[in-house]
Amino acid sequence: MSALLAAFMLSLHVLGKPVEKVTSPDGRLTLTAGVNNGEAFYQLQRGNEPLINASRLGFQLSDGPFAGDFRVVSTARSAKDETWQTVWGESRNVRNHYNELRLNLQERKGKKRRLSVVFRIFDEGIGFRYEFPQQPALGDFQIMDELTEFAFPWDAQAWSQPTNGTVYYEALYTKEALSRKDTISTPITLEVKDNLYMAIHEANLTDYASLNLYPSGNGEQGVKNGQRSAVTLATALTPWQSGVKVYAKAPSVTPWRTVTVASKPGDLITSYMALNLNEPCQIEDTSWIEPGRYVGIWWGMHMKDYTWEQGPIHGATTENTKRYIDFAAQHGFSGVLVEGWNYGWDGDWTVHGDQFNFTKPYPDYDLEGLCAYAKEKGVRIIAHNETGGAAANYEDQLEQAFALYQQLGINCVKTGYVNAKLDGKELQHSQYGIRHYRKVVETAAKYHLMIDNHEPAMPSGLRRTWPNLMTGEGARGMEYNAWSQDGGNPPYHICILPFTRGLAGPLDYTPGVFNFHNKAVPATRPQTTLAKQLAEYVVIYSPLQMAADMIENYEGQPALTFIESCPTTWDTTKVLDAKIGNYLVTARKDRDSDRWFIGGVTDETARDVEIALDFLDAGARYQAMIYADAAEADYQSNPYAMTILQQEVDASSVLRLHMARSGGFAIRLVKLN
Repeated sequence: MSALLAAFMLSLHVLGKPVEKVTSPDGRLTLTAGVNNGEAFYQLQRGNEPLINASRLGFQLSDGPFAGDFRVVSTARSAKDETWQTVWGESRNVRNHYNELRLNLQERKGKKRRLSVVFRIFDEGIGFRYEFPQQPALGDFQIMDELTEFAFPWDAQAWSQPTNGTVYYEALYTKEALSRKDTISTPITLEVKDNLYMAIHEANLTDYASLNLYPSGNGEQGVKNGQRSAVTLATALTPWQSGVKVYAKAPSVTPWRTVTVASKPGDLITSYMALNLNEPCQIEDTSWIEPGRYVGIWWGMHMKDYTWEQGPIHGATTENTKRYIDFAAQHGFSGVLVEGWNYGWDGDWTVHGDQFNFTKPYPDYDLEGLCAYAKEKGVRIIAHNETGGAAANYEDQLEQAFALYQQLGINCVKTGYVNAKLDGKELQHSQYGIRHYRKVVETAAKYHLMIDNHEPAMPSGLRRTWPNLMTGEGARGMEYNAWSQDGGNPPYHICILPFTRGLAGPLDYTPGVFNFHNKAVPATRPQTTLAKQLAEYVVIYSPLQMAADMIENYEGQPALTFIESCPTTWDTTKVLDAKIGNYLVTARKDRDSDRWFIGGVTDETARDVEIALDFLDAGARYQAMIYADAAEADYQSNPYAMTILQQEVDASSVLRLHMARSGGFAIRLVKLN
């Protein structure tokens, strides 16, 4: 189909038939869209360079195709240029600057139903979505397939994780040609050539199924006319068990399909296009939303020192929690996460998730007393709500549980869904799951609760609309360094995540493990140096950052001072140098001070890097505190070797640093008076 559309585009040009074009504000990107022989399509180019060939648009509904028989009945254009301020995030101010093209379509025969496609083109890419207007011929309807395509003029190398066989979005990202991919979940990151990087994802995922893509209808392999033949990615929405992808009713809209275009890998990270494609904040008073750092009773369970369930080494006891509260207060952490505090953990909770009770603590856990104790210390308890995938049971208790938490002074909940299906029947990333996740976030906002969502829907920028949706998992996180059978996350993992899962939104990777000894699974541990653990607080963004280790492993550790000082919400973010999968150096400016923080990470290859500090204020002097791999450091043989040194720098300074194999560095820059 895409090859035919490409031919159609050529005939349109030759015959002089009208097509609609819209360019990015800076004029570098051009989107073309229209209808030919009833087929709706779009294409994208950068200058004269094709980025997406003519690609199909439309749907397969339960009563037949809603595609292939369109005419354009009208078009509309608009533009916007505004700057808005985030409640928290990687950047204080976000510019929302785009040109918009709306195609209003109608079927030429049959029911003559109407459909609109809205395109917004930014300097850094495009977003487009479908809108179903209210109309007599389209009331309640069922989407069996979305026919959106992304037809590329080359078989680019792409970073992705598979959809099939992967639960919770927790697979390793792999790089290979698009044509060799199976069905893959978004974000998908393409390395086309030295000055062209692209990412495909979605924005504002609301009451719809999550997006997956698969290679379909590939052309001849090889090079023809100086250009590699096309590879087309087709849409595969996550289905209900009925086979229906989306139950809908007009009027309604789909999520935005997004394509980010960058000349450098780091520009993918600093694009906020997805946020701009979400609605403005729906919470009138956001003063209760508080980014911060936390510790928790968590890693001890993975190390088999504690248990979630009741018993002789139950972790969530009153005495143990007080130790963590005292540590948090002493070291400037705002929260203490406690897992395993409530009834439901005994037995196989992945089978009997409906037995979880989110208001009833175990007898050895004084919920009310601990919340009061934490308040006295200037710390808050973070409530953990594991559901075992029993979403209906959780929804039945949401109001009562969240009201109790608000009454006790709890302001954050970590949710969990450890089960392949919700309520034993529906996939987590289907429309069923998306509806559930949204209900939790909106109910939490009602009770002034922040949400840290593990086993989540892939983020799609909803944090702009509901900024109490702080962070989430949706990646192979630190816990795999505790019990995975492959030895832990590989050295390149941290060098990939910011360019893949990180493009979707904040990631609660839970960094900061200082003790790599694992008595439970001796061959498995963090495949990093200690300095790289510190760097993760800068290169991986989350407004809630955990120091994941057991608190006894932080005692007497000078490296902890970096975590104690590192903010979790920023004024400015800059990617100073990067190669996807190999290394990354990121600088961020604190939102509440003149301090800058820099993190650098590398894969299994040791590297020497130069960091120009020309982003610092001209004429000012800074004290740099540098936590770096020692000369003898190595992630396998000597992971703890680290040096901490100070030096004065300014905007003309260049720092030369060594990163050991799977090593890194972390730097704090404080302006001197």
